[in-house]
Amino acid sequence: MPVPYSENAFKKAEEYRLSSSPLILGIESSCDETAAAVVRCGRDVLGTAVHTQIPVHRLYGGVVPEIASRSHTERIGAVVREALANAGATLSDISAIAVTYRPGLIGALLVGVSYAKGLAFASGLPLIGVDHITGHIAANYLTYPELEPPFMCIVASGGHSHIVRVDGYTDFTLIGRTRDDAAGEAFDKVARALGLPYPGGPELEKLAKSGDPEAFRLHTAFNEGESFDFSFSGIKTAFVNILHNAEQKGEQINKADLAASFQRAVTDALTNKSVRAAKEYGCKTLALAGGVSANTCLREKLENACKKSGLSFCRPDMKYCTDNAAMIACQGHYELMAGRLSTLDLDPSAASFLQM
Repeated sequence: MPVPYSENAFKKAEEYRLSSSPLILGIESSCDETAAAVVRCGRDVLGTAVHTQIPVHRLYGGVVPEIASRSHTERIGAVVREALANAGATLSDISAIAVTYRPGLIGALLVGVSYAKGLAFASGLPLIGVDHITGHIAANYLTYPELEPPFMCIVASGGHSHIVRVDGYTDFTLIGRTRDDAAGEAFDKVARALGLPYPGGPELEKLAKSGDPEAFRLHTAFNEGESFDFSFSGIKTAFVNILHNAEQKGEQINKADLAASFQRAVTDALTNKSVRAAKEYGCKTLALAGGVSANTCLREKLENACKKSGLSFCRPDMKYCTDNAAMIACQGHYELMAGRLSTLDLDPSAASFLQM
């Protein structure tokens, strides 16, 4: 049986909808960032706080789920208090609580969801569960106050590579997705093969800047086909084979050229398919979202392609590219305005509704 809301929570939700300047608290803990943010009217970020676990996970070459969960447990209370302090607010000023509940590492999600549910129960505030992918899409609203649906969005991150048609603030249609590795996952794996530290994506981009992107031909016929789906596993395997073959023969290989060639192959696929999807579905705007949206090569390539195709291009400010709670609060605002509240038996899920 669903855990019922108190009358106060329903009242607060209605007050939020009617208020001219409601405040929403966002909480994010889907992977290795413990984050909180206070946002006014869905788009005005008043205060944020983030605790990153990168120094710890770098020792292991990637995220260790159990360590991530423990760190979230240790830090989440302090991070929420810091976000409230940075916003000049207290919990009594907050009208709703939004939290990432899918997708992500299940243990990490459980920490954020449990904390948010406890806070909502104790304060009588409405609770809104937010899908992490839609949160990344909403990051664009924080950068472009004038942006409104409909538009096409390419979501590229460590766990996801989706082309999503945004028909409304809470209405999404999946157009294309990766069949195997996500773009960010592929970046991290080839970076590790090169001996680069975690997180590999930014390190690979740094190395690629001094390389020739046409030195090696890395591609898959699938990414050049008519489907809007992606496949990055074959490109990754080709990269690793070139590297290993050179090592086995005792040959020197220009790692910067190889990194640049790999980056070109991935960003070309993301750009070509998302721009084509926007044009085919009659969208006038293409947005970029997700952790890989911080990749300057991808940002520039998409911007140039959109200009040539007569499309408007949006991409989040760098501070909203990686996991953050402001984007969760933003999407939570629109979920609440649409009447989509969560009950106090909200459970985390490793999969996005866009993957189901």
